[in-house]
Amino acid sequence: MNGNARAPLPAPVRQPAPARWYHGLSFRLFGFTLAAILFVEGLIFVPSASGFRTAWLNERLQAARIAALALDASPSRMVSEELARQLLENAEVLSVAEVEDDMHIQLLDSGMDIEGSFYQLDLRETTPVSRVMRVMGAFAAPKDRILVITAVGSTPSRIIEVVVPQAPLRKDLYAYGQRILGLSFLIALIAATVIYVLLHFLVVRPMARVTASVEQFRMDPGGWSRRLQPTSRQDEIGRAQNALSDMEEAVADAFRQRAHLAELGTAVAKINHDLRNSLASAQLVSDTLARSEDPRVQKAAPRLERALTRAINLASETLDYGKAAPQPADIQPVSLRGCIEEAAAEALAAWPEVEFIDELPSARIINADPEHLHRLAANLIRNAAEAMVAAASLPKRITVTLTRDGVEFADTGPGLPPNAQDNLFKPFAASSRKTGTGLGLVIARELAAGMGGDLMLASTGSEGTVFRLILPDLLV
Repeated sequence: MNGNARAPLPAPVRQPAPARWYHGLSFRLFGFTLAAILFVEGLIFVPSASGFRTAWLNERLQAARIAALALDASPSRMVSEELARQLLENAEVLSVAEVEDDMHIQLLDSGMDIEGSFYQLDLRETTPVSRVMRVMGAFAAPKDRILVITAVGSTPSRIIEVVVPQAPLRKDLYAYGQRILGLSFLIALIAATVIYVLLHFLVVRPMARVTASVEQFRMDPGGWSRRLQPTSRQDEIGRAQNALSDMEEAVADAFRQRAHLAELGTAVAKINHDLRNSLASAQLVSDTLARSEDPRVQKAAPRLERALTRAINLASETLDYGKAAPQPADIQPVSLRGCIEEAAAEALAAWPEVEFIDELPSARIINADPEHLHRLAANLIRNAAEAMVAAASLPKRITVTLTRDGVEFADTGPGLPPNAQDNLFKPFAASSRKTGTGLGLVIARELAAGMGGDLMLASTGSEGTVFRLILPDLLV
């Protein structure tokens, strides 16, 4: 509004970088789900492989026991070498022996030389932890290792001893691991796909709409294009969408109001410029009237001159500072009754039918800014008079009293409508008249705050409205 002031340059809007497919939330959710399931499968694999190894050893041990039963059918517990070799091949072991009463009895022997490192394995003394540790060693064991398995024999007093090569166990463990890995990857892929589809429709797509709306809103905050629509979802995503929609609408309204106020400010500045020139001319006429010898003119001239001076100062402030903000209060001793009576005489000049009753004590002196107090009282009294005349209220009366809570301005008007009460001290929103701007109470409250006080609505209804002015207790 000041001709020398420069409007701030708008901040540059950073264009969003093009999103790549591997940067999207969908791909990340898919990858994290796949990795999580494979990680869990990996934790399960070790105990599962331990169980497979234990079952493999028990199968060989059970097959060796069945092969040893063939000896019981022979009177001498002896069989031919060919039958022994066949029994051992069917059991997939190298030899079978029994230990009873510290005597080692070789039941079946392949007759071949066994080469390799022997590893004792007692199945009678195994724990879950030891089985897990041994299965890890089985994957890294040398291929020529020979396992000597010891377990309970056909009776509790007998111990069976079976010699088995490590290579078949190692080969079967690797095959089992490959099957588990393939199955785990297939399960992870299916589960990740299902979770991805569900999350895509429940989370990713709504968040993509929210992101697109935010980016579009950043490009054009005051526009209405591609505005995010409210949703009926009751979860967190739905509440976030509705909150964002409300925020966008509120911010867009604020931008439109800012643009409207900027246009209004420019118009006010132009009007004030011409108004100040017209008031200067009127002041010259007022000076001429002050020299008149007519008693009525001499009585009214000082009041007219003060009103013109006050109007010129307000217009100058608007042009100098770009807004009609009150100047810092000049606190000084002032007669409360005299100041308000002068404001009432000025405010009610156009409504002689409105009765003004001043119940303030004549000797009350307070510390206040006389100019601010005059403008504040004039605004309140003028608003009350306009409301009563517009509503054709009877009687039309304004009463000013001093209570322990402050100075109260009471009228006999129709009261404030609900919408005016909700927006009482908001610019351009509180007026209930078609020709009103809603600025009178806003300015009055700013003037009261400038003197360290406040202005509030004490009561309103069909019997009238009461405003209370609260000022600091600065008595002299």
